[in-house]
Amino acid sequence: MKVAWKKKNNKRPIAAVSDHLPFDKEDEGRCKAKTKETESKSDDDDTIQLAQSFEAQGNKLAEVGKYHEALGKWEAAITLMPERATLHEQKAQVLLEIGETWKSLTAATRATQLEPSWAEAWVTLGRAQLNFGEPDSAIESFDTALAIKADCVEAKEDRQTALHLVKKRKQLHTAGLSVSENRYVVGEKSKP
Repeated sequence: MKVAWKKKNNKRPIAAVSDHLPFDKEDEGRCKAKTKETESKSDDDDTIQLAQSFEAQGNKLAEVGKYHEALGKWEAAITLMPERATLHEQKAQVLLEIGETWKSLTAATRATQLEPSWAEAWVTLGRAQLNFGEPDSAIESFDTALAIKADCVEAKEDRQTALHLVKKRKQLHTAGLSVSENRYVVGEKSKP
């Protein structure tokens, strides 16, 4: 046996219903504003959580040597939170690892701009500058890191490496050898 519901037409006009609602038009506007505010905060929280998730995934990938995949995750996190210095600094370290020195230099520079009192960012910038062939700039970055954190062993060691390179360069210049000329020539020298 089939049971069927009888449809009753109990529809009332909207105007009749809205006259009996417990709030007026002004309250409705305030409620909508609060809803938008709450939604905005919720969206911000979601964005932060998503960025942190991408960052954590990138960290795990970098730890196991999957640098390109880690970069992809960090790039996604940077898109969501471009003002987060740790993301730029981590990106700079990985770029150094894969040999992308110029990109590493720009990422490390951005990290120091966002967080100028973070010694590790200055150490990473110094390393990028060393790899880019700028030991003088690297020494300045390491000095900045040491001014922030005097007991930073990495900054001290890397500063010594940069000083050694500067010293070698000066020795080449004083010995009359040019940095741009080869010391060894294969074949015969042509006499003018």
